[in-house]
Amino acid sequence: MIKITYLEHSGFAVECDDYVLIFDYYKGNLPQFDKDKKICVFASHVHYDHFKKKIFTWAEEYENIHYILSDDIEAAGPKDQTEHIGADADFNIWDLRIHTLKSTDEGVAFLVRVKEKTFFHAGDLNWWYWEEEDDETWNEPMRQAYQKEIAKIESEEIDYAFFPLDSRQGEESVLGINYFMRHTNTKIVFPMHMWGYDILDKFLKNSVSEPYRERIMKVKEPGQSFYFEEER
Repeated sequence: MIKITYLEHSGFAVECDDYVLIFDYYKGNLPQFDKDKKICVFASHVHYDHFKKKIFTWAEEYENIHYILSDDIEAAGPKDQTEHIGADADFNIWDLRIHTLKSTDEGVAFLVRVKEKTFFHAGDLNWWYWEEEDDETWNEPMRQAYQKEIAKIESEEIDYAFFPLDSRQGEESVLGINYFMRHTNTKIVFPMHMWGYDILDKFLKNSVSEPYRERIMKVKEPGQSFYFEEER
């Protein structure tokens, strides 16, 4: 059984048989975890809504905990339990195999393999199209940079993805997640970084999501949990 709990904004906790993965916590209530499980905490970049030093206090309660932080985060976690890594890097700990992509904003995105399952947390890797920006100097270079990163994982079998659907982009909020779902082999996607939940309802009704609509998880409130039976 895999349990995925939405914490808030871009924060998620993933509970597997032997491991817990926590991504981009900045607020919300953390579930209580089995202290026999190994916990890996990820922070994709230093922005206030993706990283809080509070995560380091969890080491006081959980002995088997490790922190994987983007190298733009200067804060130092518990000694011998913290790694700072940049883009296009590989890092292994326990049975976890971690690869990073370069964000189109700050920091990195994480591709994490846990035994037979693969998780992808985009952080702020997204197609950041802004109507008020110049197409030649911003929007077109952004498209190219975004599509270049997604091309790196087109051959991956991604079981669970966490991807931005940012309401501040208006009609263009679907650009990144739609391209991601159409150009990767992703079974389940959790929209995040939404700044409210009305945008998800609009996305589900938008015709662009029709080919993969059943694979979009309906994230509606912090503390919401989703359960998935593992294939044997």
